[in-house]
Amino acid sequence: MSFSSMAKAEMARVMPRRRCCQEAELTALLGMDGAIKATGQGEPALVMSSQSAGVARKIFKLSKLLLQPLTIQVAVTRKRNLKKQNVYHVFIPYQAGAAELLAPLGLHFSEDGWSVNWEPVVLEKRCCRKAYLRGAFLGGGSVNDPEGTYHLEVITRDQVHSQTICKVMEVFELNPRISERKQYQVIYLKESDQIVQFLNVVGAHRALLDFESTRVVKDMRNRVNRLVNCETANLSKTVETGVRQVEMIRLLEDRMGLEKLPLPLREIARLRLEFPDASLRELGQMLDPPVGKSGANHRLRKLEEMAQELMEEEGRK
Repeated sequence: MSFSSMAKAEMARVMPRRRCCQEAELTALLGMDGAIKATGQGEPALVMSSQSAGVARKIFKLSKLLLQPLTIQVAVTRKRNLKKQNVYHVFIPYQAGAAELLAPLGLHFSEDGWSVNWEPVVLEKRCCRKAYLRGAFLGGGSVNDPEGTYHLEVITRDQVHSQTICKVMEVFELNPRISERKQYQVIYLKESDQIVQFLNVVGAHRALLDFESTRVVKDMRNRVNRLVNCETANLSKTVETGVRQVEMIRLLEDRMGLEKLPLPLREIARLRLEFPDASLRELGQMLDPPVGKSGANHRLRKLEEMAQELMEEEGRK
């Protein structure tokens, strides 16, 4: 099971206790998945569809709680594509009393039941806003596995609905962005802290803990990799510098002999020949008396300048 499916399965099991929250969540699900379609008998029906059995089960439970005594039906179809996934449908045929019961959910039917006006809802309570975001995610949301790139999105066809989702997110200090993907509105979050906050708001606490655990391990692994890369680069640089300095000292030894060098330069030269892989700090500590990194670097630079002058003189002859 993917991380997104696991998060949805957890949210689908969260059942609001208050009627106002139940209405808010079902309203969001209606806005994401609801459509007016004709039944087999040619009569209009409100249909909510989902590929998730858990989400469809929740739609059915909320509908039974809020829309009694309306007739509510469930059907399952199978996709014809390669994956052949099941699609679960919750039908609410247009019937007496439907218009009155569905009005609190933002649905206003015409007299024949064929056209419907979807009105944006007003969510005053914080608990209802949480339920609304949960319903929106269940209806059209997904979240990447935290092992990869951080990305959470909710997709809807309705521009007014997308604006409502963004406004509700902003109440919880989330900063959603909107982009268009063909005929869809895509509301998305890309920062890991924002995704964690969203999962907390909608009650997906198990998914939140898994996300955080993976994020901590991932960040630690990246930090270790950066340190290893940095140390490797420093080590390579030290080795390359040591090889170059050894070559310069060998040149001085062949051309003039190290005995003719001043004592401080002679000491550092012999140490570099003996310890070609040592760092400047390590060489400085081996001197008597010890010197710092800058002191050792100054002496070796002087040796390199002397070797360079010898090569230039030989080139002019």
